[in-house]
Amino acid sequence: MYGAIKGDLVKQLQEIRDNGLYKDERVISSPQGAVITVTDGKQVLNFCANNYLGLANHPRVVEAAHQTLDRWGYGLSSVRFICGTLKIHKELERKVSEFLGMDDTLLYAACFDANGGVFEPFMNQESAIITDALNHASLIDGIRLAKAQRFIYQHADMHDLEAKLKEAASARYRLVVTDGVFSMDGDVAKLNDICALSEKYDALVLVDDSHATGFIGKTGRGTPEHCGVMGRIDLITTTFGKALGGAMGGCVSGRREMIEFLRQKSRPYLFSNTLAPAVVGATSAVLDMLSETTHLRDKLEKNTQYFREKMTAAGFDIKPGVHPIVPIMLYEEKLAHTMADELLKEGIYVIGFSYPVVPKGLARIRVQISAAHDAEHLDKSISAFTRVGKKLQILN
Repeated sequence: MYGAIKGDLVKQLQEIRDNGLYKDERVISSPQGAVITVTDGKQVLNFCANNYLGLANHPRVVEAAHQTLDRWGYGLSSVRFICGTLKIHKELERKVSEFLGMDDTLLYAACFDANGGVFEPFMNQESAIITDALNHASLIDGIRLAKAQRFIYQHADMHDLEAKLKEAASARYRLVVTDGVFSMDGDVAKLNDICALSEKYDALVLVDDSHATGFIGKTGRGTPEHCGVMGRIDLITTTFGKALGGAMGGCVSGRREMIEFLRQKSRPYLFSNTLAPAVVGATSAVLDMLSETTHLRDKLEKNTQYFREKMTAAGFDIKPGVHPIVPIMLYEEKLAHTMADELLKEGIYVIGFSYPVVPKGLARIRVQISAAHDAEHLDKSISAFTRVGKKLQILN
């Protein structure tokens, strides 16, 4: 049987390569950080990790993981409701709830699992889910698992959202779903307008805040804080694998009864192994750090503003915004990958993004700024981008 599918796969893989869409996995041989080592021993500046607050290898986070490992062991070999719930799991759920301003929280192995398990328990054939067209793949997959009616509104188009809410008026429950920050463009959802429309049409609101938790908003509480709608969001899903230490793990945080119901019905929670103790302990330490000071998110905000201003002045086409995701728009798939390769030669580690990660014709390099970056890192990156941009005739 394998012979037939092997031939088809070889052909399709070659087509992906020929179209400049093949995604190579670069290997690094050092811990995550602003400076990393690639396999040939060369040190490069990392500008493509989700390590927004620079905590992926922070000494305090590493020490917390060590202490938790020594105290609680490596794993639970179980799911939560059998014999996999530790005291520290309940403590982390409490801390996340307090940090996000929600009633209760449920931990998952990843936010992908959280999004895969949050819709199906609530949303049956009598319900309707209204989702932004550019929502993350995990939201799309999770929504597909539910038996609810599905309505897709054009990205960030509040007129279309209202039209879809009217269309779903006969549903028993309506749920509006959006990313807090859209990961390819770095734009922030219009949560104020979304909440207003949802309240007008009696709909619930779910926000995936994975690219915001810990650093967006005045105190890092995410897009609900940034948009002034804390208390008006019913469910927040987010990850511990980006700003909050960068390992893995995720959660659903929300209304008390909804979280209690998910504990009884959410399949990825009920049938997946408990989140490893070391991740729980380290994430708990991160939340303590973020509750003590806003120093890291303040530095990240300053770094982001500086990089965006300098890159715009250099002549690059970047999508405007305030987020540390800075899309350098190149549009051509092969050009994006070529530029990424040329920048690596200059000591700048970035990745070209092309279809199907982004729509065809919208290829880019997605630069991601970190609080771990110092001014000299930013200036070196800007200079390298400018040299390569001129070499490839992207800049005049």
